[in-house]
Amino acid sequence: MDRRSFLNLGGLATGAALLGGRALAASPSRKAPVVAPGGVAVVTPNGSSLPTRLVRGVRVGHLVAESVEHEFAPGLSAEAWGYNGGTPGPTIELVEGERVRIYVTNRLPEPTSVHWHGLVVPNGMDGVSGLTQKAIPVGETYLYEFTPRRAGTYMYHPHYDEMTQIALGMVGFLIVHPRRPEGQPVDRDFALMTHEWSLPVGARRPDPLAMSDFNLLTFNSRAFPGTEPLVVGVGERVRIRLGNLGPMDHHPIHLHGLSFQVTATDGGTVPESARYPETTALVPVGATRVLEFVADEPGDWPMHCHMTHHAMTQMGHGTPNLIGADTSAVDARMRRVVPGYMTMGTTGMGGMMEMPVPANSLPMRATPGPFGPIEMGGMFTILKVRENPLEDPDGWYRHPAGTVASLADPARMKADGIQEPEL
Repeated sequence: MDRRSFLNLGGLATGAALLGGRALAASPSRKAPVVAPGGVAVVTPNGSSLPTRLVRGVRVGHLVAESVEHEFAPGLSAEAWGYNGGTPGPTIELVEGERVRIYVTNRLPEPTSVHWHGLVVPNGMDGVSGLTQKAIPVGETYLYEFTPRRAGTYMYHPHYDEMTQIALGMVGFLIVHPRRPEGQPVDRDFALMTHEWSLPVGARRPDPLAMSDFNLLTFNSRAFPGTEPLVVGVGERVRIRLGNLGPMDHHPIHLHGLSFQVTATDGGTVPESARYPETTALVPVGATRVLEFVADEPGDWPMHCHMTHHAMTQMGHGTPNLIGADTSAVDARMRRVVPGYMTMGTTGMGGMMEMPVPANSLPMRATPGPFGPIEMGGMFTILKVRENPLEDPDGWYRHPAGTVASLADPARMKADGIQEPEL
């Protein structure tokens, strides 16, 4: 068995494991793999895949819209809305040309519906309440049935009170695999849904009315350090599917250590003649982007939104700019009342993330890394490229000797003609 066959088999095994969620009451039926021949199962880090089964030739699944207790990262949880116990909802995997039947049960306190974003379906199955269907009442189950005619990376979300329901976490991927293999086969296939939330420090529920000043940015509804890393092997071909159903903002997703090509959008496959290398892909609101690359450089590589405040968590908005300010007199007076008081931010923001924080909050909190605190959060995760991806996937990369930036040797500086500037 060659390397690719072994990885494909492993991907199918992963997909089978992910089908162990809520059972479907349907008979006569049989479980059936969703992955098209020659493909690998899609992995949704920190998420799940929707269990489905074939019932008389039709693929059947069940979505339950409900309130969920959700952890964004250790130390920060809130009551959100989602599907099947989580946010984002489970990734739905289908096959091009295969008929699908999705039951949707509404356990929310208000009506809902499901729109299959980007997918062309019969008008009555498009999920726009009031226009193409009645909204699903509280406590009722509706049926959606259609045949996906085009492979691609799509999404699903409510089209009833979408401002509230999407903002509270009701989003998910719908992936249609091609019936016949297309393009170069990949060894790993990941799905990451970007999202933005407004969660005031100490609050128990996100604010769905926010239209700016979002303070919690996530991949698959998790903020770093709560995001699972993407672990791949050196030389493997990798696909990352990015989706954005957030309320307002586009996200320039930047990947360190390699370049990629955007091979598809929710509109279809990008012709090879139109592709070009990138290290940052802009994912607009309401769109998907599919990235493909070969991971040829080992290491722990950051992947994050390059809007700097999107790689933070509950950062302080409205805080005055104290860079360069002399606060010694203020500090002396304050220490009479609060011993040990020191004004922060006069020389920059670095180091502030180590301060104590209120309960159930994660404002500007650093994460211990192999060389010190990692001062990143929010929409940030790590691509771990390993010679052996099964060995210690949660540990840090072990750098070969002499390959880490470190204090310069004065003798070498002199030999190279470099003089340190006078202070």
